[in-house]
Amino acid sequence: MKKHNFFAGPSILSQYTIKNTADAVINFADMGLSLLEVSHRSKQFTAVIEEASALVKELLQVPEGYTVLWLGGGASMQFCMVPFNLLRKKAAYLETGTWAVNAIKEARLFGDVDVVASSKDANFNFVPTDFVIPADADYFHYTSNNTIYGTELRKDPDSPVPMVADMSSDIFSRPVDVSKYDLIYAGAQKNLAPAGVTLVIVKNDALGHVDRAIPTMLDYRTHVKKDSMFNTPPVLPIFSALQTLRYYKELGGIEKLMLADEEKAARLYDAIDSSRMFVGTAQADSRSIMNVCFVMAPEYKELEGEFAEFAASKGMMGIKGHRSVGGFRASLYNALPLESVEALIDCMKQFEAKH
Repeated sequence: MKKHNFFAGPSILSQYTIKNTADAVINFADMGLSLLEVSHRSKQFTAVIEEASALVKELLQVPEGYTVLWLGGGASMQFCMVPFNLLRKKAAYLETGTWAVNAIKEARLFGDVDVVASSKDANFNFVPTDFVIPADADYFHYTSNNTIYGTELRKDPDSPVPMVADMSSDIFSRPVDVSKYDLIYAGAQKNLAPAGVTLVIVKNDALGHVDRAIPTMLDYRTHVKKDSMFNTPPVLPIFSALQTLRYYKELGGIEKLMLADEEKAARLYDAIDSSRMFVGTAQADSRSIMNVCFVMAPEYKELEGEFAEFAASKGMMGIKGHRSVGGFRASLYNALPLESVEALIDCMKQFEAKH
């Protein structure tokens, strides 16, 4: 039976990425050695990280004056690194979910935080759009996609100050005007690579303006100067990221990926909206195309467990909602084929017909 991978992260990777990574674990760059045992300073791996950085710049049309970094610590480390390096007096944050809450908590350790808007009172089922960013803020931070609640801001906001964005779960799913940002960061385990590396795109001129001392490893300038080689980088996920980036380029780039993602999400949301049994949880104008969250209609609530078992029997993997919200979540990342979305829709229709 074919398995359909809807896990929210770590999540589905293309077969192109998996196969090439597996081959490199056995024999990397025809060296007769595993990728896992080769020096990160070898010319073979240096070529990997250089090409990966170049492809990020090409695919996202990163302008001059920015550096692509490959760091450890996950996106959660960026919650602290961003204010450590960029917050002088005050920063503005948009509160749209668990990860935004965590980012705000860390930023408050370094200065004042102005939460310009929040959807917390509505259980984060929408992304606020009616807010004012203070012109005296050092930066405005937002989380572009909220995996737990299935909401997303799919355009670059207008801001009077430079922006910082956590794009961990929707990077490479739409074009981005990088010039609006001082920094973009993304944990790799959604649309890029296995967990273990975080992609950071930082504007060089944004660094070096805070008065506080910054520990060496938490100073972006350290990694800019050393081309992400200050310490041993996570070589396997960076190699996998390179394979994914090559694959994205072969597919036709960001515009093609966006169209495919939008089609997958539209089909699944149409199925939910036309169903009597299933109900979407996010407001329609805030729906994520990466993470589709839904629950049973109140009169069918007692069937949630049965549907979870039925879906698993049909090969649907990872559709259980986050433990903090329950229900179901189908993650439709770039590597997920349309075939899997159609299989889930058919599964839902079969279950509804059964009841």
